[in-house]
Amino acid sequence: MRRHCLALALAFVAAGAWADEPAATDASAEPKKPSRIRGDDGWLDISGFLDETYGFVPLAIPITEPAVGYGAVGAMAFIDKQKDDGTAAAGFGRPNISVVAALGTDNGTKGAFAGDVRHWMDDRVRTVVGVVRASVNLDFYGIGRDASLQESPQSYNLKTSALVAQGRYRIGNSPAWIGIGYALASTTVDFNTQEESRLPPAFQRESRVAGLLPILNYDSRDNMFTPTKGDYLELSAGLFSKALGGTSNFQRVNLTAMHYQPISRSLTVGVMGSSVLSFGDVPFYLRPFISLRGVPAMRYQGEYTAQAEAEVRWQFWERFSVVGFGGVGAARNSDSRNRSTQNVSTGGFGFRYEIARKYGMHMGLDVAYGPQGPVYYVQFGSAWNRP
Repeated sequence: MRRHCLALALAFVAAGAWADEPAATDASAEPKKPSRIRGDDGWLDISGFLDETYGFVPLAIPITEPAVGYGAVGAMAFIDKQKDDGTAAAGFGRPNISVVAALGTDNGTKGAFAGDVRHWMDDRVRTVVGVVRASVNLDFYGIGRDASLQESPQSYNLKTSALVAQGRYRIGNSPAWIGIGYALASTTVDFNTQEESRLPPAFQRESRVAGLLPILNYDSRDNMFTPTKGDYLELSAGLFSKALGGTSNFQRVNLTAMHYQPISRSLTVGVMGSSVLSFGDVPFYLRPFISLRGVPAMRYQGEYTAQAEAEVRWQFWERFSVVGFGGVGAARNSDSRNRSTQNVSTGGFGFRYEIARKYGMHMGLDVAYGPQGPVYYVQFGSAWNRP
């Protein structure tokens, strides 16, 4: 069990530069401007920052993912002013979001990325663009169950530069979208071994993947940060091909479903299920893996994965909440040389603080228990975040 002291920090702006205006001294003076750092109830609230024409939140978020070690992300998140037309609950009126960030961890992983989610034509068109450049140090445990690698995983470094661009169009006046995109990534892999038997199947030191990204999704969540009601459904695929600029032909298909149900004003239940299938000559680092709180990323890989998780959040006092969650996942490999299924179960608890009430944004800390012991996660919004 790793023991550490986790500092949870949300870096706003210097107090002197963004302090509240002094109170008016006479009746003719202008009324006091709303506070940028306090809500109407007097609690800390950053909705005032986001209500600017181009509101932003500077972030310093600890990384506690056991697959890459401990570290931090430094980011600037620019969020457009929330629309006040009352339609957000039906999946309309989402704010535009832009993020620029850099990260580093104690195992030598480092990287930088930028992303933008934007709405056009009176919320009928949505664009998603992202770029990343990273050097990531990971351990390889095999595709499917491999006893020798489970006991002694092979460490490797993955250097990648990637671009993703996607456009979506709203279907009629519904919360459903259809879209298409393109992804291109160039990757170099360096294993710390010379033994061929210890390398993953079809291992390539240098590869390039390029493909189309069709998507169909439905989003009726009441907000995109910490939903309390509504549904999210997504069917997406990655159709990667040499003809599109890659070095191999393969496909990935993803199905994700979420449902949020308020039980009372203070109690919300959420359930999530997803499955990823891969076919063809897939680079080992793009094989699906179980992604649950309490499970290290890339730890359980297979040709197919499925997982489900449920969460209960109780906002018991003012802006404070506690959460409890549990999940199960499976990774299956049908290769004739290694036909196996790996099953895991997880559970845990956490707390939240409603940091931006107008935007329905909560943040906090989760403690999850899985096969490898407790894992700590800093959460900004939902643990199942989707833009």
